[in-house]
Formats: sequence, C-alpha cells, structure tokens
Amino acid sequence: MIIARFLQRAVIAGAILQLALAVLGYFVPWIVDHFFMFGRMMLSATAGYIYGMQFGRTYALSALGGAIAGGLCVVPALAVSILLGDTPASFLAIGTGISILTGGVGGAFGQMAAIMRKLGF
Repeated sequence: MIIARFLQRAVIAGAILQLALAVLGYFVPWIVDHFFMFGRMMLSATAGYIYGMQFGRTYALSALGGAIAGGLCVVPALAVSILLGDTPASFLAIGTGISILTGGVGGAFGQMAAIMRKLGF
C-alpha cells in the first residue's frame, strides 16, 4: 500500500531539485560533463529516502514507493535537459531506469532511518 500523500511530497521535492540541476547544467556545461549522472542518481535516491523515512512500515513497500518517487521526479528534468540539448533523447529510458533503481535503494535506507528514529538513535 503506497501512501499518495508521502509519495507526492517526495516527488515534488525531488522534481524541484532535479529541475534545478537541469537548468544549472544548461548554464554551466562543466556540470553536464562531470556531475549530471551522479547528481540525478543522488537526487532520485534522496526522493526515495524522503518517502521511505515518512512511510516507515516495511522495507519492501518503502523501496517500492522510493522507486516510484525516484522514477517520477526525474522525468520532467530529463525532458527539460533533452529540450535544452544537454542530454540525448535516447537517454530518457536509461536515465529513468537508473533513477527508479536508486530511488528504491533510497527508500530502503529511508526505512532504516525510520526504524532508527523509532528506536531513539
């Protein structure tokens, strides 16, 4: 069971950060060459982490929600990067798949953080 309210928060936060990275990459070409892929992966993992930390019930559902959040938040930024010419159009499927994977990992780590918070760490 995915909680839409938590998913919406994670996707909005991730999409804003992903769009900021896309626009920044357009104006600073060094970012495209050295940071784009890692930055997108990290921001998708962060969106997944946000979902997993808020959800905090099971690892599997946190990872699933994190994967959905990671995949959804990167699509608008990839579209903007493709329209601006910073990313080839063939990268849309690959970038989305990688972001789904890293979002799922982030969701699992968010679940671990939720458990640690409940235990008082």
